[in-house]
Amino acid sequence: MDVALIDRWKFAYTTRRVDHRAIAAVVAEHQVPEAGDLVLAEVLELGQHRRIELVDGRRAALFPGDRIVLCYGNRYAPDQFEGHVPASLEPCDLAAAGGVAARVEMQHADMQQATRIAPIGLLHDAAGRRMNVAHYALGPAPHRTGPAPAIIAVVGTSMNAGKTTTAASLVRGLRAAGRRVAAAKVTGTGAGGDSWLMKDAGAELVYDFTDAGAATTSLLSLPQLVKIVETLVGHLAAAGADAVVFEVADGLLQRETAALVGSPEFAATVDTVVFAAGEAMGAAAGVRWLREQGLSVAAVSGALTGSPLATREAAEALDLPIRTPEELAQPDTAMELVRANVISLAA
Repeated sequence: MDVALIDRWKFAYTTRRVDHRAIAAVVAEHQVPEAGDLVLAEVLELGQHRRIELVDGRRAALFPGDRIVLCYGNRYAPDQFEGHVPASLEPCDLAAAGGVAARVEMQHADMQQATRIAPIGLLHDAAGRRMNVAHYALGPAPHRTGPAPAIIAVVGTSMNAGKTTTAASLVRGLRAAGRRVAAAKVTGTGAGGDSWLMKDAGAELVYDFTDAGAATTSLLSLPQLVKIVETLVGHLAAAGADAVVFEVADGLLQRETAALVGSPEFAATVDTVVFAAGEAMGAAAGVRWLREQGLSVAAVSGALTGSPLATREAAEALDLPIRTPEELAQPDTAMELVRANVISLAA
């Protein structure tokens, strides 16, 4: 490949673990894309996504004719798009600003039409192997010496229920309490915003599912999802964290979230859960569902805490503390929740 040409391409966040210097060819003939494959595409027509998140997090403006490097992936986002990997290198869509190429099949009423792209070819390395994010994933976690960290999962009722804000606030509070905190997002669609927020909140190390070799987690099997959790939590624990906070995307009724959170493997990994909800009924139903899976729930937070009335309704329906993000960010509150559920962080 002409290095000068590669330097003019815009590489999306989903490709950040890939060694861009290893690109040797762009191949179009007889190629059937698979989830995670890197594709060079040309922007045809701007739509919903007029910017692309680069590997360093900068959101670069897109123009028709731009050459962009994305990953094929399936997307599930109730507030945005549902899309699937197409069966050929046919024109398709930029389904997520973090860099996901898919054929959009459904969209929220508030969304514009997706930005249209024309795939040019799949990227191959010098050995002739198509480049896929799975080839650049973290390996098995090294063995940890010392006590295991406390593992706190943040799950919620839906997209935009306040899960990432809840996770970041809990990171902030535990860090303020003097704990070595690491964080992860274990499912979702590849993008850096949630990871950057948890890093800014004070997490010493942050991973997401792209570090485990998946551009998105839609339509992955339960064993694949469990492996992602084990890989990310294992690496964060081995790095010396004494508390790991991780977020599970979307809501409890979403296919992958329900399978993962309801699995014995999840229950065996997680010490406690903080539940983010948008309103009181969702909070009550979600907490009941989590407890039916044998999970310990420490508190409820999320978007509902912006409403004093919704907070009061939830408090009357539940035997759990309802905490605002500001309260979770306080060291005493964060430690109070954790101490009640996680022996390893007891004072």
